[in-house]
Amino acid sequence: MARFKLVDRSPRFLPIVLEAQLIPGSFEHALDILVDTEIDLSGLAKRFCNEETGAPAYDPAVMLKIVPLAYSRGVISSRQIERLCRENVLFMAISGDSAPQFSTIATFVRELGEEASAIFTRVLLTCDRQGLIGRQMFAIDGVKLPSNADKQRSGTHAELLHEAQRMERAVAKMVKAHRARDAAKEAPDDAAKERARIERLQTEARRIREFLATHEERRSEKGAIRKSNVTDNDSAKMATSKGVIQGYTAVAAVDAKAQIIVAAQAHGSGSEQSVLLPMVESTVAMRTGQTLVTADAGYHSEANLKGLYDLGVPALIADGLMRRRDERFADQAKYKALPDPLWDKTVAGKTSTGRFKPTDFHYDPATNTCICPAGKTLYSNGNHCTTNGRQHHKFHGAKRDCVPCHLRDQCLRHPKRTETRQVAFFKKNQHSPLEFTERMKVAIDSERGRKLYGARMATVEPVFANLRHNKGLDRFTLRTRPKVNTQWTLYCLVHNIEKLAHHGYGG
Repeated sequence: MARFKLVDRSPRFLPIVLEAQLIPGSFEHALDILVDTEIDLSGLAKRFCNEETGAPAYDPAVMLKIVPLAYSRGVISSRQIERLCRENVLFMAISGDSAPQFSTIATFVRELGEEASAIFTRVLLTCDRQGLIGRQMFAIDGVKLPSNADKQRSGTHAELLHEAQRMERAVAKMVKAHRARDAAKEAPDDAAKERARIERLQTEARRIREFLATHEERRSEKGAIRKSNVTDNDSAKMATSKGVIQGYTAVAAVDAKAQIIVAAQAHGSGSEQSVLLPMVESTVAMRTGQTLVTADAGYHSEANLKGLYDLGVPALIADGLMRRRDERFADQAKYKALPDPLWDKTVAGKTSTGRFKPTDFHYDPATNTCICPAGKTLYSNGNHCTTNGRQHHKFHGAKRDCVPCHLRDQCLRHPKRTETRQVAFFKKNQHSPLEFTERMKVAIDSERGRKLYGARMATVEPVFANLRHNKGLDRFTLRTRPKVNTQWTLYCLVHNIEKLAHHGYGG
């Protein structure tokens, strides 16, 4: 019978050379060299005043090493980072066996503030010195991520006030019932549970009223009222393909040569248009006069295109109808009809392309009449309506026809809450007053424009795939925009250091 050597897994002491764990060419080796030789940490050191008194503090260089290393491994929890520092040899090596507590790690990330941007810039300059930034094209894109904010505590000031009043009425009703039972000398079923619920409602109502007293109503750039949030008023409710979230939009500008992130910013708004010009301005130190800026249709607006023109920045910004004009996407409908492998968005067998379009309505310009697919006549709202400077004839259905119609599910996007269908027919061959939009259409529809814009997706999408899938970035764990922006900057920092390590930095 064969004999084998004994496999012994009992505890033992083993000699380990910590420095030998940082292998040249690896992420941790590049990170270690960067922090020790390239990054100025004097700003972080000034925060400590314990030269003569007080306990020794953890070296900021050590903290700046273990946090990005953890993020690169998909670990964002400060408690898990503490555990890695105590149990993982690689973390012991890069921290010098310091093993800071989770509260120290969380405080470091939370209070890093503007130093995060300075460190990001320093690493970016190192990437430039290594020849990783080509400056031919910067692709801008963003991703919406949930944050550490309660979506249920969101609403306009009027809605929040109504919620506080509802809680106060519920408390008053419970107190009244409690007093009635006391007067009748009846023993309550669960007095402790009832008292806890009353205290919880009182606390929440008081919190909402304090919030309303200390915060102004949030408004958009156009003055429209936006929903506030009691737990994190910098965050926003955002619609995504996976549902509505309460969080932030993380935006990055990526250079096409080696996919280095040249600018990063997180903002609490579902609108991407408002962040385009600030992102372009933040790249001014890296751009040249010939650097092309590209972005998808979410960043398109006449004001943004005019702003880019005034700045003299070459750009290709797609509009919402770009793919409809591109013959290469003529048969894309057959792919949209297929189920989504990640998330099936179909409802009751109906897809987003299954609704009736204006072409399904019979419009007669001579008689100014419109007949819907169900054979009903629509009312005219006027034949001189204007949208974005283009005239059109607008029609709407009658309630008596639309409400009982058996084709509502095919006609209305939200048949449960929308009563009637509206449809507009634009006059043909109209000259658009949107000068910069028309210029951009000509540029992006040209053969050269399509070729250049086609490189955008290959530039920026792999970056977000790396951060979201490989690094496990599925949410932000902090509150308020400055702290979330710090966390997003650290993740972008990790991506750039990975690129440095991949291209042989410190090897």
